[in-house]
Amino acid sequence: MVTGVNETAVADHYTVDGLETLILDALKLSGKLDALSPIDLAPVDEFHMGGRAATQHVIGMMNLPGNAYVLDVGCGLGGVARYLASECGCRAAGIDLTAEYVRVGTMLTERTGLADKVDLQVGSALDLPWPEATFDAAVTFHVAMNIADRPRLYAEVARVLRPEGTFAIYDVLKGPHDGLLFPLPWAETEKTSFLVTAGEMRDLLDNAGFDIIHEEDRREIALKHHRDRLAAQSAAGGPPRLGLHLLQGQTAKVKSHNMVTMLEAHQITLTAIIARRRA
Repeated sequence: MVTGVNETAVADHYTVDGLETLILDALKLSGKLDALSPIDLAPVDEFHMGGRAATQHVIGMMNLPGNAYVLDVGCGLGGVARYLASECGCRAAGIDLTAEYVRVGTMLTERTGLADKVDLQVGSALDLPWPEATFDAAVTFHVAMNIADRPRLYAEVARVLRPEGTFAIYDVLKGPHDGLLFPLPWAETEKTSFLVTAGEMRDLLDNAGFDIIHEEDRREIALKHHRDRLAAQSAAGGPPRLGLHLLQGQTAKVKSHNMVTMLEAHQITLTAIIARRRA
């Protein structure tokens, strides 16, 4: 999610032909299409390590009031935004580069009866289309790995947040050991992958006007989640009808394997941060 051709490359990476049909067919086969709730979509619409459990944990640390207006930067299909609306009572806005994600996510929002509380739109995280101090809080889940201009990203989030607004970040970071294996869920090659260390992340947030109030490494939790998921798929003879493999195409298995390998080798880690915009 960087400017120019790289933004196009990132959007192309996440675009899946016929995604709406793939998801609706899987829901129909599962018998959930006619009475769809947000939790039914969790296997496919929470495209981050740890899935729904990670969403619950990170959002729970924000201590959001029920009437909060929250921005989801890099919203994907809108899973986190719908969680904020259905489980926390918030109004949520989401923005994402991938038009197919936003189109399908809007359809799913309507089918779950949350259209009055969740609004998803296509756009860049580096040029947020809202005035200053619009939101009470913001979240970004597994997004900044595609963004080279992180100073601009965090400055934009700070701009649209109200003073003392809460910002939750759940992202993959560079580990202490060098090396990456491609393809990955967020990138086919290094051309659209931009990881930073935990120390660099702290400096970036500080420079953007944020104070970190909580930080935790979730590498071991993510590693267990991925091992368990891969083992379950192996035992079942393949992935479930509805799952993240629908978003990752033919290389889904390779991408998941590479993630586990790099987590084990400390080449990547996973961090949750709760920060507050300075007044």
